[in-house]
Amino acid sequence: MTTCTPTRNTTLPLNKGQFNTLTQGLDYAAGGETGLNYYSVRGELGFSLPYSELQVQAKSLGLKLSGMGFERHARIAIAAETIPEFIIFFFACQYAGLLPVPLPLPHSLGGKETFVGRLRGLMKAADISAAVSSSDFIDLLREASHGLPIHFIGTHQDFSNLSSHGQLKPLEENEPAYIQYSSGSTSRPKGVLISQRAITHNSRATLTYGLQIREGDRAVSWLPLYHDMGLVGFCLTPLMGQISIDYLATVDFAKRPLNWLRIISENRGTISFSPPFGYELCHLRAANGRASGLDLSSWRIAGVGGDMVRADILERFAETFQSLGYDSNSFLPSYGLAESTLAVTFPTLGEGLITDDIDLAHLSASGKAQPIEMNGHPQNVRRFVQCGRPMPGHEIDVRNQHDESLGDREVGRIIIRGPSIMDGFFNETEATRTVLAADGWLDTGDLGYTVDGALVITGRSKDLIIINGRNIWPQDIEWTVQKLPDIRSGGVAVFSVDSSDSEKIVVIIQCRLRDPDSREELKRKAHATVRTVAGVDCDVLLVPSGSIPITSSGKISRSATRDRYLMDEYAQPLEAAVAVSVG
Repeated sequence: MTTCTPTRNTTLPLNKGQFNTLTQGLDYAAGGETGLNYYSVRGELGFSLPYSELQVQAKSLGLKLSGMGFERHARIAIAAETIPEFIIFFFACQYAGLLPVPLPLPHSLGGKETFVGRLRGLMKAADISAAVSSSDFIDLLREASHGLPIHFIGTHQDFSNLSSHGQLKPLEENEPAYIQYSSGSTSRPKGVLISQRAITHNSRATLTYGLQIREGDRAVSWLPLYHDMGLVGFCLTPLMGQISIDYLATVDFAKRPLNWLRIISENRGTISFSPPFGYELCHLRAANGRASGLDLSSWRIAGVGGDMVRADILERFAETFQSLGYDSNSFLPSYGLAESTLAVTFPTLGEGLITDDIDLAHLSASGKAQPIEMNGHPQNVRRFVQCGRPMPGHEIDVRNQHDESLGDREVGRIIIRGPSIMDGFFNETEATRTVLAADGWLDTGDLGYTVDGALVITGRSKDLIIINGRNIWPQDIEWTVQKLPDIRSGGVAVFSVDSSDSEKIVVIIQCRLRDPDSREELKRKAHATVRTVAGVDCDVLLVPSGSIPITSSGKISRSATRDRYLMDEYAQPLEAAVAVSVG
């Protein structure tokens, strides 16, 4: 019978990430009994992998990888499945001196062709030397890699069958650790190159400052392992602190969200994070007594990240589960991004949500976040959540378009600096220069302001769209929609806006068609295209030619188009511009 790893080590003293490499962290954790546990869609324990066994298997596989003749730092693609084999292969690369590249998994929306194309783009950009997945995805992996100069593609079993005639040469503290690709663009994916220095510093600061781990902590996660919050936050960082982790696959969480809370309840989990939509799913599924019997009193850190923090969603969750022991003060909204390994800011533990109600009109007119009382008019107020202060050794600055530092409550570009910053985008020198300055300051692409040193995120200057925790690049949609008949290049603008209970995508199309049936057909095709490309619904609006603003360099301005939309400037009929909501 499989039993989960214990929460506490019997004799191994707690070490809060005081290591210089990932392998040093695993070698230390292997001296205890804690480890990884994998649960099924039914919420039943399927596999457990103590860190001691992870070390043994990773070193054994590392010898086989080393014997394959790869150059040091060769990139090895690993399908980021929530199975023991993923982390074994990840650390086998660490021991063999190779760079793991976690690959995303297919989702139910978007279609096989889109997913295979994305995989191919990632593997080509990373110049992959070998690729591995379970038998469930190997056919997709092979199809995506067809024609690429990849030395070996196989299942985990295929690699295990290789002979061991290599030498272990672990990655050292002055070397890279892995390459992290975002869940975004397929047209030109950029891989974030993270060093051993960056990952060990980020995990150490998170363990000591952000989470303040202690004996008896236990992590629970359903986050995807190809995303920085899943890979760093709930795989590498807990390992560096010898914390046992209980996993529920992302797809299984989507089917049965309450199993996440059930595992926390049964195993007395203390640390777990989610984007806001995860909390919303649980709130919705808790109707009709489905959550009865849960005891969430052990959950001391309920982190929130990976998306804009919505206070209303979290407050509904807290109200729903208060009777089951949940303490709303355990909410920990934080800020981070893959380009800084993961974490940048954390608030003080135990404070819960600290919100800031801002006058929207004043914010739009002046760029200053002026507090305001709701006074029964919530439509004039935007409620933001503070995400805390930077971790030790890290700095944040908010700057205007002239690169001048701004004061408190002045909205601008969020710039960060510290030891967790990436080395750069892999094989993308120019792209790196656009965001990473010679003095170490990284332009995050996000907008926000500070309140007495605490960071507040207000939006995304990069135009990145995040729906249910997934990143969607608007240009991918624009370029595909432009291929439809009767649409000219540069005639489409895509952005997202807050709707009543979520975020939605809006597609603005400049259209010369006058026949009502033809316009309706174009809307249907555009909507179907967005579903195929991004796997989401959208609002499609047809507007007259010349309605989409352009920049001084001739590019479409998504932010200006979004402003026109929010000010109802597109609310006139197309020849009279009726905004038609599709889906």
